[in-house]
Amino acid sequence: MSTDSKLKINQLLGANPSGIVYLSSWLVGKGYSLDLQKRYRSSDWFTSIGTGAMIRSGDNVGYEGAIYALQKQAGLFVHPAGKTAFSLLGKSHYLELSQKKVTLFGGKNEKLPTWCLKHDWGVTLDYYSSSFLPAEIGLTEVELKTFTIKVSSAARAMLECLFLTPKNQELLECYQLMEGLNNLRPNLVQNLLENCSSIKVKRLFLYLAEKAGHSWVQHINLEKIDLGSGKRSIVKNGVYNSKYKITVPTEFANGEL
Repeated sequence: MSTDSKLKINQLLGANPSGIVYLSSWLVGKGYSLDLQKRYRSSDWFTSIGTGAMIRSGDNVGYEGAIYALQKQAGLFVHPAGKTAFSLLGKSHYLELSQKKVTLFGGKNEKLPTWCLKHDWGVTLDYYSSSFLPAEIGLTEVELKTFTIKVSSAARAMLECLFLTPKNQELLECYQLMEGLNNLRPNLVQNLLENCSSIKVKRLFLYLAEKAGHSWVQHINLEKIDLGSGKRSIVKNGVYNSKYKITVPTEFANGEL
């Protein structure tokens, strides 16, 4: 390999953190041609993990390194969400969270690339493509070992959990998570609820927040939040809550929790 090529690879590795995925298309935009990338792989600087994606040879890269690349290099909205976000925020210590499943949300028209889906990250990626919440509200930067990625804040993560209820997320577990959210910022919650397009999610969020007795609920202006019309059945054979027009589990209504 030429001296110029070695200089360029050293500059690249020096300018980026360890533990990340490198997207071929992003590298081309940075002046690293496909031919040069091929030479780097031949010289064992990089190892391919699928079409269009590489990691530094010998580097230990988890799914977080893939999220870094999707966010910072591809400009996608894909982010750790729901229970996974709670875990990364350090708010899930009281739950038995499976470390083998990672919940990711992305924009309505965003898909995970094949290399991301097929590579063995040591975890299962549960990906949901949705636009029930705007991309620009309620995300926060989380610092990992060598880099940061955007994840859902606690308020947004709670809404994402409720979006998955009841098919892919237990409502009881959502309530347990809600119980720990006594310090949410009312203005952020208000913004999220006003911009959330899911009637089910908004009604459940407010119901559970009130049930948990959080003081910040009294600062939420319900008149600005579209709660829709008509009834929503969350579970079968449940109890109807007339305020939010939802059918909830019997143990919720009977105070058995």
